[in-house]
Amino acid sequence: MPTPTHTTTATPAPTANGFTFKDWEEHPVGPQGVFPRLAQATVTNAFTGALTAPETTCAYTVAYTGESAGTFSGMELVTGTVDGREGAFVLEERGSFDATGTRCRFTVVPGSGTGGLTGLGGSGSFAHRYGDTSVEYAFDYAFTDADVDADAAKPAAADQSA
Repeated sequence: MPTPTHTTTATPAPTANGFTFKDWEEHPVGPQGVFPRLAQATVTNAFTGALTAPETTCAYTVAYTGESAGTFSGMELVTGTVDGREGAFVLEERGSFDATGTRCRFTVVPGSGTGGLTGLGGSGSFAHRYGDTSVEYAFDYAFTDADVDADAAKPAAADQSA
């Protein structure tokens, strides 16, 4: 087993990639038919690009201030890879929406990275225009004080000698 090393990326690595909504289940909380009103949503997304996760788990609280407007906050559990490093981490998200679309800013929850994503930190954002099937996002991240060997954190190549 290789000796663990401390990996530090001095400059955040920017990415601009995409995700799609795979599922959205929303349930009212409290009185309905009035504003403001609350809802809880459970969402599944699929990320591609430098951040790859075939199925994330999100939990949001939504505050409707009007029929098509409001704000939301929540957490998203991401299990997948960032630049080939496998593991999991949590994003804290905060955003707003109106009749045209959704805007969101997110940050990696400190200390939430596991496996090859130990030491992951960063933040990003996205803007989704209703009707678009894919959402482009920006994610600036860095690995600091990661107690993992960078090569050991990458998935092993498939054995080609058959």
